[in-house]
Amino acid sequence: MEGEPGLEAALAFFMEADRLKGIERRNRLADGTRRENTAEHSWHLGIAAMVLAPFASEPIDLGTAVAMALVHDIVEIDAGDTFAYDVADGAATKQVREEAAADRLFGLLPAETGQRFRDLWDEYERGDTAEARFVMAIDRLAPMMLNLAEGSSTWREHGISRSQVIARNGRHIEKSLPDVWTTVLAQLDAATLAGQVDPA
Repeated sequence: MEGEPGLEAALAFFMEADRLKGIERRNRLADGTRRENTAEHSWHLGIAAMVLAPFASEPIDLGTAVAMALVHDIVEIDAGDTFAYDVADGAATKQVREEAAADRLFGLLPAETGQRFRDLWDEYERGDTAEARFVMAIDRLAPMMLNLAEGSSTWREHGISRSQVIARNGRHIEKSLPDVWTTVLAQLDAATLAGQVDPA
Protein backbone atom coordinates (compact mmCIF):
# COMPACT_ATOMS: atom_id res chain seq x y z
CA MET A 1 0.00 0.00 0.00
CA GLU A 2 2.92 2.36 0.60
CA GLY A 3 3.27 4.85 -2.20
CA GLU A 4 -0.13 4.01 -3.73
CA PRO A 5 -1.43 7.14 -5.54
CA GLY A 6 -3.90 9.09 -3.47
CA LEU A 7 -3.47 7.06 -0.29
CA GLU A 8 -1.63 9.79 1.58
CA ALA A 9 -4.34 12.31 0.60
CA ALA A 10 -7.12 9.93 1.63
CA LEU A 11 -5.56 9.35 5.05
CA ALA A 12 -4.93 13.07 5.51
CA PHE A 13 -8.58 13.81 4.78
CA PHE A 14 -9.64 11.03 7.15
CA MET A 15 -7.73 12.73 9.96
CA GLU A 16 -9.02 16.17 8.96
CA ALA A 17 -12.58 14.81 9.18
CA ASP A 18 -11.90 13.94 12.83
CA ARG A 19 -12.14 17.68 13.56
CA LEU A 20 -15.90 17.47 12.97
CA LYS A 21 -16.16 15.85 16.42
CA GLY A 22 -15.14 19.18 17.92
CA ILE A 23 -17.83 21.30 16.25
CA GLU A 24 -20.53 21.90 18.84
CA ARG A 25 -24.14 22.39 17.80
CA ARG A 26 -26.82 24.30 19.71
CA ASN A 27 -29.19 21.43 20.40
CA ARG A 28 -28.64 18.97 23.21
CA LEU A 29 -28.60 15.20 23.27
CA ALA A 30 -31.96 13.54 23.93
CA ASP A 31 -31.02 13.09 27.60
CA GLY A 32 -30.17 16.79 27.91
CA THR A 33 -26.73 16.20 29.41
CA ARG A 34 -24.66 18.12 26.85
CA ARG A 35 -24.70 19.67 23.41
CA GLU A 36 -24.39 17.46 20.37
CA ASN A 37 -21.42 17.76 18.03
CA THR A 38 -21.67 17.76 14.24
CA ALA A 39 -20.02 14.37 13.79
CA GLU A 40 -22.64 12.82 16.06
CA HIS A 41 -25.36 14.61 14.13
CA SER A 42 -24.05 13.29 10.79
CA TRP A 43 -23.82 9.73 12.11
CA HIS A 44 -27.35 10.00 13.49
CA LEU A 45 -28.62 11.12 10.08
CA GLY A 46 -26.99 8.09 8.45
CA ILE A 47 -28.89 5.86 10.88
CA ALA A 48 -32.09 7.86 10.32
CA ALA A 49 -31.76 7.42 6.56
CA MET A 50 -31.60 3.65 6.96
CA VAL A 51 -34.53 3.34 9.35
CA LEU A 52 -36.81 5.96 7.77
CA ALA A 53 -36.29 5.12 4.09
CA PRO A 54 -39.38 2.84 4.03
CA PHE A 55 -41.53 5.83 5.03
CA ALA A 56 -40.23 8.20 2.34
CA SER A 57 -42.80 9.61 -0.07
CA GLU A 58 -40.46 9.12 -3.05
CA PRO A 59 -38.29 6.15 -4.03
CA ILE A 60 -34.72 6.84 -2.94
CA ASP A 61 -31.34 5.25 -3.43
CA LEU A 62 -30.43 4.40 0.15
CA GLY A 63 -26.67 4.23 -0.44
CA THR A 64 -26.68 7.72 -1.92
CA ALA A 65 -28.85 9.05 0.91
CA VAL A 66 -26.59 7.60 3.62
CA ALA A 67 -23.46 8.92 1.91
CA MET A 68 -25.07 12.34 1.54
CA ALA A 69 -26.08 12.37 5.20
CA LEU A 70 -22.51 11.62 6.26
CA VAL A 71 -20.97 14.23 3.93
CA HIS A 72 -23.48 17.10 4.13
CA ASP A 73 -21.99 18.86 7.18
CA ILE A 74 -18.26 18.18 6.72
CA VAL A 75 -17.92 21.83 5.69
CA GLU A 76 -18.59 22.81 9.31
CA ILE A 77 -14.97 21.88 10.08
CA ASP A 78 -14.08 25.27 8.57
CA ALA A 79 -17.40 27.11 8.45
CA GLY A 80 -18.68 26.20 11.92
CA ASP A 81 -22.27 25.37 12.75
CA THR A 82 -24.79 28.05 11.85
CA PHE A 83 -27.71 27.99 14.25
CA ALA A 84 -30.81 26.92 12.35
CA TYR A 85 -32.86 29.89 13.57
CA ASP A 86 -30.17 32.53 13.00
CA VAL A 87 -31.84 34.15 10.00
CA ALA A 88 -29.79 37.34 10.26
CA ASP A 89 -26.03 37.27 10.86
CA GLY A 90 -25.30 33.57 10.45
CA ALA A 91 -27.51 33.00 7.44
CA ALA A 92 -26.09 36.03 5.65
CA THR A 93 -22.60 34.55 5.43
CA LYS A 94 -23.40 30.82 5.56
CA GLN A 95 -23.24 30.11 1.83
CA VAL A 96 -19.93 31.91 1.31
CA ARG A 97 -18.33 30.27 4.36
CA GLU A 98 -19.53 26.81 3.39
CA GLU A 99 -18.56 27.09 -0.30
CA ALA A 100 -15.01 28.04 0.72
CA ALA A 101 -14.92 25.15 3.18
CA ALA A 102 -16.14 22.71 0.53
CA ASP A 103 -13.44 23.89 -1.86
CA ARG A 104 -10.69 23.34 0.69
CA LEU A 105 -11.88 20.17 2.39
CA PHE A 106 -12.99 18.16 -0.62
CA GLY A 107 -9.90 19.42 -2.42
CA LEU A 108 -7.78 17.49 0.10
CA LEU A 109 -9.04 14.19 -1.28
CA PRO A 110 -7.84 12.30 -4.34
CA ALA A 111 -9.61 13.89 -7.32
CA GLU A 112 -12.25 11.23 -8.01
CA THR A 113 -13.26 10.84 -4.37
CA GLY A 114 -13.17 14.57 -3.80
CA GLN A 115 -15.48 15.12 -6.76
CA ARG A 116 -17.89 12.46 -5.45
CA PHE A 117 -18.03 14.13 -2.04
CA ARG A 118 -18.46 17.56 -3.63
CA ASP A 119 -21.22 16.30 -5.91
CA LEU A 120 -23.09 14.85 -2.92
CA TRP A 121 -22.70 18.10 -0.99
CA ASP A 122 -23.84 20.21 -3.94
CA GLU A 123 -26.82 17.91 -4.54
CA TYR A 124 -27.88 18.27 -0.92
CA GLU A 125 -27.52 22.05 -1.07
CA ARG A 126 -29.59 22.25 -4.28
CA GLY A 127 -32.28 19.93 -2.90
CA ASP A 128 -33.30 18.90 -6.40
CA THR A 129 -33.34 15.09 -6.08
CA ALA A 130 -35.41 12.64 -4.06
CA GLU A 131 -32.33 11.77 -1.99
CA ALA A 132 -31.52 15.42 -1.25
CA ARG A 133 -35.11 16.15 -0.23
CA PHE A 134 -35.12 13.06 2.00
CA VAL A 135 -31.81 13.94 3.68
CA MET A 136 -32.99 17.53 4.15
CA ALA A 137 -36.12 16.16 5.83
CA ILE A 138 -34.18 14.01 8.29
CA ASP A 139 -31.71 16.87 8.83
CA ARG A 140 -34.65 18.99 9.99
CA LEU A 141 -36.27 16.12 11.87
CA ALA A 142 -33.30 15.09 14.02
CA PRO A 143 -32.79 18.31 16.03
CA MET A 144 -36.55 18.75 16.32
CA MET A 145 -36.90 15.30 17.89
CA LEU A 146 -33.92 15.86 20.18
CA ASN A 147 -35.37 19.16 21.38
CA LEU A 148 -38.73 17.54 22.08
CA ALA A 149 -37.08 14.62 23.89
CA GLU A 150 -35.02 16.77 26.26
CA GLY A 151 -37.67 19.34 27.14
CA SER A 152 -37.09 21.98 24.44
CA SER A 153 -34.41 23.82 26.43
CA THR A 154 -32.57 25.08 23.33
CA TRP A 155 -35.76 26.50 21.86
CA ARG A 156 -36.59 28.21 25.15
CA GLU A 157 -33.04 29.53 25.54
CA HIS A 158 -33.24 31.22 22.15
CA GLY A 159 -36.91 32.22 22.27
CA ILE A 160 -37.98 29.85 19.48
CA SER A 161 -41.75 29.46 19.19
CA ARG A 162 -43.97 26.69 17.85
CA SER A 163 -44.64 28.65 14.66
CA GLN A 164 -40.90 29.10 14.05
CA VAL A 165 -40.31 25.37 14.51
CA ILE A 166 -43.06 24.58 12.00
CA ALA A 167 -41.86 27.21 9.50
CA ARG A 168 -38.29 25.90 9.67
CA ASN A 169 -39.05 22.19 9.50
CA GLY A 170 -42.59 21.45 8.41
CA ARG A 171 -42.44 21.82 4.64
CA HIS A 172 -39.31 19.66 4.37
CA ILE A 173 -40.42 16.85 6.65
CA GLU A 174 -44.03 16.77 5.51
CA LYS A 175 -43.06 16.56 1.83
CA SER A 176 -40.64 13.64 2.19
CA LEU A 177 -41.92 11.94 5.35
CA PRO A 178 -45.62 12.83 5.71
CA ASP A 179 -46.45 10.19 8.35
CA VAL A 180 -43.39 11.17 10.38
CA TRP A 181 -44.46 14.82 10.24
CA THR A 182 -47.91 13.92 11.59
CA THR A 183 -46.25 12.15 14.52
CA VAL A 184 -43.71 14.86 15.42
CA LEU A 185 -46.28 17.64 14.98
CA ALA A 186 -48.46 15.89 17.56
CA GLN A 187 -45.41 15.74 19.87
CA LEU A 188 -44.75 19.44 19.29
CA ASP A 189 -48.35 20.26 20.12
CA ALA A 190 -48.17 18.19 23.30
CA ALA A 191 -44.96 19.98 24.34
CA THR A 192 -46.62 23.31 23.63
CA LEU A 193 -49.63 22.42 25.78
CA ALA A 194 -47.23 21.31 28.53
CA GLY A 195 -45.61 24.77 28.49
CA GLN A 196 -42.27 23.59 27.09
CA VAL A 197 -42.66 25.46 23.79
CA ASP A 198 -43.85 29.03 23.24
CA PRO A 199 -47.24 28.71 21.50
CA ALA A 200 -46.78 31.90 19.44
